[in-house]
Amino acid sequence: MLLLPGLAACVVVALAASVVGERVPLLGAPVCAILIGVAIAAWRPLPALAPGAAFASKLVLQWSIVLLGAQLDLVEIAHGGLSALPVMLGTFVIVLALAYVAGRMLGIDRDLRRLLAIGTAICGGSAIAALASVIDVDRSDVAYALGVVFFFNIVAVVTFPFLGHLQHLSQAAFGLWAGTAINDTSSVVAAAFAYGAAAGSAAVVVKLTRTLLIVPMVLFYAWKTIAAGGGRGIAWSKIVPWFIVWFLAAAALNTFGAIPAAFHAPLQRVALFTIVIALAGVGLSSDPERIKAAGPRPLVLGAILWIAIAASSLAIAHYTNESM
Repeated sequence: MLLLPGLAACVVVALAASVVGERVPLLGAPVCAILIGVAIAAWRPLPALAPGAAFASKLVLQWSIVLLGAQLDLVEIAHGGLSALPVMLGTFVIVLALAYVAGRMLGIDRDLRRLLAIGTAICGGSAIAALASVIDVDRSDVAYALGVVFFFNIVAVVTFPFLGHLQHLSQAAFGLWAGTAINDTSSVVAAAFAYGAAAGSAAVVVKLTRTLLIVPMVLFYAWKTIAAGGGRGIAWSKIVPWFIVWFLAAAALNTFGAIPAAFHAPLQRVALFTIVIALAGVGLSSDPERIKAAGPRPLVLGAILWIAIAASSLAIAHYTNESM
């Protein structure tokens, strides 16, 4: 019962966002859902909505992505993920190096630099939480990093579709750009599906491949922590994204013909609307106070890293001729 008020609010916001999105196609329903949710949270936080909104922003989004997998082919997924690897790895190195240099120049402590770098380079809040689970970091640093990453997620959701049209990017090219340059999965989905359904599907594949970089990252930092004498157990159930397994399982069923082609269109409609519901939950779960508490310096570093990953992703993809 605790979930019902928040879930109902997410559905209402999703319906409103769908109407607005039809009238403002450049934004689309996913972007509108996040923006409406953020506006409501900033105007009047409603604690009663928090459990349902949090449920929608995580589990509903994850199962929506699984539904998208039911319309994809494993060969397409493997090709999309592998072809994006040069862009993902290139941007990863650039962001880590820049976080070290610019972060030191700004006087930001090592842990916060590290959290911002991993959150920007890999997977936003999920990567930050995973890293915090294996190293000892101050809780305030985690909160600051989450606030900064969320802020630039919203900036990306609003600006990326416009910038993509300005550059005349194809659906595949925008999917690659969004999947490698936007932080959280929710924001990748929002921006990419605002650009087009094909861009959305491509971005999901790239983003899920990028999310798997959490695993070697956690192993590396866990090894460093253990070597320094401060190790702790690794809770793999919290680090390995379970929905990626189900996404691949759904794609496998589709690849081998277990899901009739006639089901694809209805599944896509359900997936797209549940994505809008989930993104409404993301907006309603936002915490403007966390962003304010971060202060200017982490926001400056976040801006530097966000611009760097957006620009380097385009540059590397163009240089390697990936979908450009």
